[in-house]
Amino acid sequence: MKRSVHIWARLISTVGGLGYLKPAPGTWASAASLPLAWALHVWGGFPLLAAGTLLAIGLGYWATAVMVSADRLKDPPEIVIDELAGQWLALWSISLPAWLHGIEITVLWPGWVSAFVLFRLFDIWKPGPVGWADRSGGALGVMLDDLIAGLIAGLGTVLLAGIAHGVMGL
Repeated sequence: MKRSVHIWARLISTVGGLGYLKPAPGTWASAASLPLAWALHVWGGFPLLAAGTLLAIGLGYWATAVMVSADRLKDPPEIVIDELAGQWLALWSISLPAWLHGIEITVLWPGWVSAFVLFRLFDIWKPGPVGWADRSGGALGVMLDDLIAGLIAGLGTVLLAGIAHGVMGL
């Protein structure tokens, strides 16, 4: 039983093995999360992407807790479920308005680019609360830093869209 738990935890935490891609496994996982997010949005709109994100957070926390307890590294590089969850959270900033207004989500391609670039920037740079969460350690720290980075990236994407569309009065 314990071995099967570890196998499932490894499969989930590495997003099916994506975490073993080199270099930059987090960037690979973030990039792979984009077509998955698109598919979830196309199949069920924002509600399905939101549900998928919450499921990734829950399963990710469990799998990360199993993996971190079995590993002496604070945040093993192969654990990338946190990148998938954080990237999906950043993409809420385009999925929700697309769903609410009946807009084809691929038309919002600049938002895809900014959500991806901002998420990777905040995840790597770890400003303010992202760094605090990262330093807190354990499964919560592993997951939380990427979720905060995703939230900030999503807000940044909304801000950039507002500027680009003249909504911000600039």
